[in-house]
Amino acid sequence: MSEQRAREHPVPSARARELVRGAYDLHVHSGPDVMRRRIDDLELAGRFRELGLAGYVIKSHYVPTAERAAVVRRAVPGVRVLGSITLNAAVGGLNPLAVEIAAREGARIVWLPTVDSVNERRHHASDQAADATKLPYWARLQREMRAAGFESEPVEVVDQDGRALPLLRQVLRVVARHDMVLATGHLGRDEIFAAVAAAREEGVRHIVVTHPDFPSQALPVGDQIELAQQGAILEHCFTPVYTGKVSWETMFEHIRAVGPTSVVLSSDLGQPDNPPVEDGLALMVDRLLEAGFSEDEIHTMAVRNTVRLAGEA
Repeated sequence: MSEQRAREHPVPSARARELVRGAYDLHVHSGPDVMRRRIDDLELAGRFRELGLAGYVIKSHYVPTAERAAVVRRAVPGVRVLGSITLNAAVGGLNPLAVEIAAREGARIVWLPTVDSVNERRHHASDQAADATKLPYWARLQREMRAAGFESEPVEVVDQDGRALPLLRQVLRVVARHDMVLATGHLGRDEIFAAVAAAREEGVRHIVVTHPDFPSQALPVGDQIELAQQGAILEHCFTPVYTGKVSWETMFEHIRAVGPTSVVLSSDLGQPDNPPVEDGLALMVDRLLEAGFSEDEIHTMAVRNTVRLAGEA
């Protein structure tokens, strides 16, 4: 990316920087990854440390990241970088053993299927005809994998009657036993409700509904309120609103309806053409301040809730 392109991105205010001090970004796409990323883990950890951010979670759609996180923590003291696993086809889908191994390596978050979810596959059914330059980076990679002969079935999480599959319950029991965070990934509306209900039944304490306003989720506000009442945290991300996939007004409306205590802010950054990852939370805060949210409400969503989900409180 050119210097000119980099200068086109907004810069957070000093007030916003201060409000996110001590926060975790729980949804970061850093490198090295199987697709091009804006920044690598070592450089990003250094920037987080300089800005007073507590740490971040490395998310990959394809590989577990706990080992990477452990190396970064050793190399860059003062920043708590955490790993995760996403249950797509590359790790065997709903694979309790893979989750158990990830947990023993220190992974903090388990994402249910994203790029290989039934819902996302259905949402991107027209990928073959779409202009590759207009697709998300992961969708382009999915297309390349299909062209190379690596076609896989979507990862199902519910049966034909909409009930949680036994394999999903096995995964959830591993998540509960290790007190990890379960995130719903790119599941659809009915799958999300089934997964959240099953997670509660299996004793999972920390449940995050991944970017509920994203086009392939697009949960109505009433559903978001109901999920919050069931104990889930609704994650609102910077990237979908910055890129125009979700309007700022929609996000503000849904946060107000659910209430800041049941909301967590994440960046979902790391794409080469988007702003620096370390700016994401603060840029969100500037917009929230403009929309009339109080500093205490923002601190709850950006700091208190991220610290709790990161396992520090």
